[in-house]
Amino acid sequence: METTDDTDDVLDEPVPGDDYVDELPDDLNAADFVGPYLFPNNSKRRIPGVLYILIGAGVLAVWFFGDPETSPLVNGGLALAALGLILLGLYHLQAGWNLAVDEQDALVEATKAVGFPVGHASAQMAWRGLRSRPTWRILLYSNESPPKTRGFVMVDGIDAEVITTLVEDNPEDWAALESSLPQEPSESSEA
Repeated sequence: METTDDTDDVLDEPVPGDDYVDELPDDLNAADFVGPYLFPNNSKRRIPGVLYILIGAGVLAVWFFGDPETSPLVNGGLALAALGLILLGLYHLQAGWNLAVDEQDALVEATKAVGFPVGHASAQMAWRGLRSRPTWRILLYSNESPPKTRGFVMVDGIDAEVITTLVEDNPEDWAALESSLPQEPSESSEA
């Protein structure tokens, strides 16, 4: 008598609903976006802050009105967790700064600060300090080819104050790249 084992076939077939793929929300997915990208506002941190405070207050109420004699879940650890949630919520509320300066405004301020005509530039959002104040970090290159000067500027994301400026001659060596590029014909070689 010959038997076959069909368990391998069953395991290889996908189960409906088993193919979950984690995705970014539409407002954070820059790869599929065409046009100017709008950086998400930090004030969204206030939403989980309010939720943490409400959940912490609910847990604190359960601890306060609960009877530790009848429930093994009501004890000092519950009060500690509630206070931790409330403190975390308060931190989120104070760290939910309104991002008033977008990357275009920060680039304008950075261009003024470095004092040279800007060619290529790159902006990155960072947060500084315990209160997580939003700050734009901008790397700028002069408009020559290859760029002779570069600069780094930090611009506050709330009031557009220039925090740090660093300007230097570009230390990058472009000689190897320039020799590998095709040369344009000069006017003297055409005659």
